[in-house]
This record gives sequence, structure tokens and C-alpha cells, in this order.
Amino acid sequence: MATKLRGLNALTTEHATPKTQSIAANGMNFTADLAGPADGELVLCLHGYPQTKHTWRRELPALAERGYRVCAPDQRGYSYGARPSGIDSYRVETLAGDALAIADALGCERFHLVGHDWGGQLAWVVAAFHPPRVRTLAVISRPHPQAFAQAMKEDRRQSGRSSHHRSFQRAEATDELLADDAAKLRAIFKGNGVPDADARAYLATLGHREALDAALNWYRALGRSDIQWRDVPAVTVPTLYVWGNADQAVGRMAAEGTQRWVEAAYKFVELPGIGHFVTDEAPGAFTTEVIEHLARNRCSQDNP
Repeated sequence: MATKLRGLNALTTEHATPKTQSIAANGMNFTADLAGPADGELVLCLHGYPQTKHTWRRELPALAERGYRVCAPDQRGYSYGARPSGIDSYRVETLAGDALAIADALGCERFHLVGHDWGGQLAWVVAAFHPPRVRTLAVISRPHPQAFAQAMKEDRRQSGRSSHHRSFQRAEATDELLADDAAKLRAIFKGNGVPDADARAYLATLGHREALDAALNWYRALGRSDIQWRDVPAVTVPTLYVWGNADQAVGRMAAEGTQRWVEAAYKFVELPGIGHFVTDEAPGAFTTEVIEHLARNRCSQDNP
């Protein structure tokens, strides 16, 4: 799909200011923040856990000002209108299908894909299995699934870092996290450098039992999914991977091993002293990198 390019100062404040809308996709209604011109190249931003579309609050206006159409949905389970019951409703292939369906609903055959944490996992999956749809890929923290799987085998510390994957699969995890005014969730945010104001924004959604239980179903459905980490091939689109070397969930072996699974232009950015929640702990660090990444790979009307 050919799209028009715009100068940095071509857009009005109205275009750059995100607006919350409902997007009908995959038989559900996703709450999403959108910014930028309708005819701009789409940048689809997928949040992780325990976050929401709020995590992309800085990227949306910054990219919209540069002429991109930016969409940050609350994903399946997080959006009230996209919260089906049952663990099987949250299988990896189904979640990835949501991303494609949202792009379809916005009229975009091809799009730039951005993800963090669980949203990063989906971004790798979508880019690997549907390369004709993805112009570029940018991921924070979450390594390529194959690099992650290898690190889980060979790095005992990585297995410990990922112990929450198993813990969250338990049925009682939801109530444990919400007990005492969501004390454990609040501790996760505080221990990872998330400012109180942003933690409150995330808890406005995940502080509700139905939403948190659905979010944890992403973990519970892992073993039931048709797509497992070892099944995800290399990606073949230009890729940016950003990792904070103080990340409590992802170690160096997994992060550095990701390069083996990208068969295209690749940039690895290591952020010294920054942890897992990059957009909260280091505001603007990822914004700068993703702007440059997209600019390097932006299409023109003659080369869509």
C-alpha cells in the first residue's frame, strides 16, 4: 500500500495528539490509542505484561509528528470488549492473529511492528511467520524466541529470571497478585523502576480481577499453543532490538543470541543500567531509537 510522506512540521497538534478509539477486529472490540494521519504508514505497538497501551504514551505523538499512523491497542484480555473466557482463547497464534486483524481493520496490508515483553514475543512471531505484512520490527527486552529457548537451556540464571512464567500459570496467581490492594503487582512496578503515576495507570486496568486473570491466561495458554518458542524461524525484515543490561527478566545470553535469528539489517542497542520496563524507567530512550530505525527503513510512494 503506497503512503504519503510528510515533513516533520507538516502535522497539526490535532493529528499528533492520541485519541482513544474502539477497533473492531477478530470478532471483538479493542480499545486503542491512535495518532497521526490516516494515510501514514502504520506503526502497530504491542504492550507487554503487566502494562497496557499506556506504555507507548511517548512514542505515539513523537511518531505521529513525523507522519506515521500509530496504533497502540490494549490487547486481548486487557480490552473490556476483547476479553473472551477460557485459557484456549489466549493461545499464541490467536494473539498474533489479533495484531494482523487490527492492521486489517485499519486498512493496512503492511505495517511497522513494535513490541515489548509479551508484545515483543508476538511481534517476533508475526514478523517471522508473516514477513510480507511487516515492513520493520522493533522489540524491547524480549529476545527472539529461539534465543530465549537456548538461554533457558544453557543459562541457569535465565531459568531463574523466567520463574514467573511458571508462577503466573497457577489458578491462584490472580488473587495473590491482587491481595492487599494489589501489593504484589505494586511491588513489581516499584522494583522495576516504574514511577507511581504510571503504575496507577496500569492498575486502572489490571487492578480489576477479570482483566488480570485474562492477562495471566497468556502464560497459562503457552503449553497449549500450536506455536512454541523452538518453532519460530528467523525474521527477514529490518530489526531493532533494545535491551537494558539491568533487565531482571532477560539475561545477556538471550539478548546477544538474538542476532543469530535476524536475516536482515539488524541493530542491537544495549542500555546501561536500565531494567525491563524501558519506556517507564528511561523515558525517551526507545523513542529516539525507534524514530531513527523507522527513518532508515521508510518507504516512498514509488517503493511501497
